[in-house]
Amino acid sequence: MGDIALSFCKQMRTATRDVHAVSDALVNAKLAFALSDNTVWADGLLVFYEVFRFLEGAMDRHSVLAQLEVPGLRRREAFERDLARYLGEGWCGPNYQPRASVATYIHHLEKLEKEDPVLLSAYIYHLYMGLLSGGQILRRKRAFREKLLPAGWWHDADSDSVTDFHPQKPSALKKMLATAMEEFANGLTADMREKLIVESKNVFRMNNLIIRSVKGTTQVFLKKCVYAATFLFLIVLLYLYLFPRQGLQLK
Repeated sequence: MGDIALSFCKQMRTATRDVHAVSDALVNAKLAFALSDNTVWADGLLVFYEVFRFLEGAMDRHSVLAQLEVPGLRRREAFERDLARYLGEGWCGPNYQPRASVATYIHHLEKLEKEDPVLLSAYIYHLYMGLLSGGQILRRKRAFREKLLPAGWWHDADSDSVTDFHPQKPSALKKMLATAMEEFANGLTADMREKLIVESKNVFRMNNLIIRSVKGTTQVFLKKCVYAATFLFLIVLLYLYLFPRQGLQLK
C-alpha cells in the first residue's frame, strides 16, 4: 500500500476531531444514563439499529462496499437479539416505525447510495469503529455497574450481543477494519478520498441527530434526584435521632 492509503484513516480522524468531540460529549450526556437504566440503553440501540441494517444491506447490494467486509463484524442480528431481550419479542410489530430523526438519517444514506455508494464507506468505517471503541467502554462500565447492584435488578450486561464480538477480539477487528479501509481508499481517486473525508464529518453530525432523540434520560435524571433527596432526608433524620441535642441546636 502507498503512503496515501496508509495515512487515510488518520486523515479522517484528524478531519473529524471537532465534530467527533461533540458526539462524544453527547454520548456521555445521553447514553451514560444507560449505565444505570436499561430502558435508555435499549432506546439507544433502537435509534442505531436502522442505520446498521441499512449499511449491511448496502454491503450486500454493492460489491465495492463488500471490500470493507470483516468476518464477525456484522451487527444486525445482534441488534435484533438485544432489542427483543429489552423491549420484548414484539418490538418490531406492525406499529413499529422509526422516529423522525432516524428516518432523516436513512434518507441521507439513501441519497448517498444513489449518488455514489462509495460514500457510504465513511459510515461503515466510523460506525463499526465506534462499536469497537466507545461501545466496548460502555460495555465494561455496564458490567461493572451490574456487580454493584443486588441480583435481579439488572439484565446481565455481559450478555449484550451488540457489543460482544466473541470469539474475535475488538482490538483485532479494529486492525482488520482499518486495514480494509486503507486498501479500499488506496483504490480511489484523490478527489473521491477528499469526498470521503468531507462525508466523514457528516457521519458524526447524523449520529448526533439521532443520539439527541434517545428517550428516557430525563426520567432517569429525575429518578436519581428523587433517590438522592430521599437519601439525604434519611441521613438528616438519622442524625437528629442519634444526636437530638445537636439537632435542636442546629435548628
